[in-house]
Amino acid sequence: MTDTHPFAGDPVFDLHVGGKMAIAATASVHDREALSKAYTPGVARVCTAIAEQPELAEIYTWVPNTVAVVTDGTAVLGLGDIGPAAAMPVMEGKAVLFKEFGGVDSIPICLDTTDVDEIVETVIRMAPSFGGINLEDISAPRCFEIEDRLKERLEIPVFHDDQHGTAVVTLAALENALKLTGRTPEEARVVISGAGAAGVAVAKILLEYGIKDLAVLDRKGVLHTSREDLTPSKRALAAVTADRTGRTGDLATVMAGADVYVGVSGGTVDPEIVATMADEAIIFAMANPDPEIHPDVAHQHARVVATGRSDFPNQINNVLAFPGIFRGAFDVRATAITEGMKLAAARALADLVGEDLAEDYIIPAPFDPRVGPAVAAAVGDAARRDGVARR
Repeated sequence: MTDTHPFAGDPVFDLHVGGKMAIAATASVHDREALSKAYTPGVARVCTAIAEQPELAEIYTWVPNTVAVVTDGTAVLGLGDIGPAAAMPVMEGKAVLFKEFGGVDSIPICLDTTDVDEIVETVIRMAPSFGGINLEDISAPRCFEIEDRLKERLEIPVFHDDQHGTAVVTLAALENALKLTGRTPEEARVVISGAGAAGVAVAKILLEYGIKDLAVLDRKGVLHTSREDLTPSKRALAAVTADRTGRTGDLATVMAGADVYVGVSGGTVDPEIVATMADEAIIFAMANPDPEIHPDVAHQHARVVATGRSDFPNQINNVLAFPGIFRGAFDVRATAITEGMKLAAARALADLVGEDLAEDYIIPAPFDPRVGPAVAAAVGDAARRDGVARR
């Protein structure tokens, strides 16, 4: 590959020349005999066997260890709707992370459509080539419908990482932060700023975990069902959050006395508002590259601070979750990824911290070699408990 590309000399662009991944053969075809086994005529015997017993594809193809990483390029990182071509470097990166941290093969697929029906039908038609579907960087609220419809029609794991990966790692970090500050889920008052894909999923998993007092906000304030501008996903969430607590208003209103702030919005929070939180507060400001509350400000008012950045302690990083979740699902040939499997993944991550729990260590580091195996084992066990494991 030439080194005379337009940005030659820039180490980031140099790394991306020719892409970040390639297909590698596991079978050698170095002579006639090997060729005859890997391809014709030998391959016909394998094809015939699979045609007669379709379940043999789980043994004799790469399908059960391969994920389709699918996007339409409408919500890429913090860049927004940049389209399928510009999304490819991120999808390649995701595939590299699947392999590096979970031993899972994956193929990046960038679709040139934003139509929900077209995306759903396209993925369904591709599904026989894959053991699982990882939806990536698809904007809300379309991402909710796409995931739900695919889960209804496919008998393989379907996972939207922007939602559930973020939620799993957030819960793991919060479980340890609550432990460190002496709080229980039932008594903690939590504010989530952002009601997109990540915000909705984080809210749902926190409710499942046992959080009772939860306020979720979008740009117009707290979600509650008396608002007439809510999408179906926001309205459903409002019914089980603010409608139960009676909380309404703006961020300043609900932050006063709050124990926990979770930012997945990309906005900014005034330091005066941060100062109104409860003593020994917990702040997860996860927007990238600019956290909603800069750690320097957050530490003035909170005991525990986490971000989505790698240059501060306590990084909430999805790579802690999705490789191990798919590894565990594939290991037991799960037909779906259940809420129980997500909770198990979060608990496994939290447990890895163990007795080393401290203000600057509430979540394992991405390069901790224990992470992938621990998450995979917990997810596999949960799949069996939830009745979706096939072995």
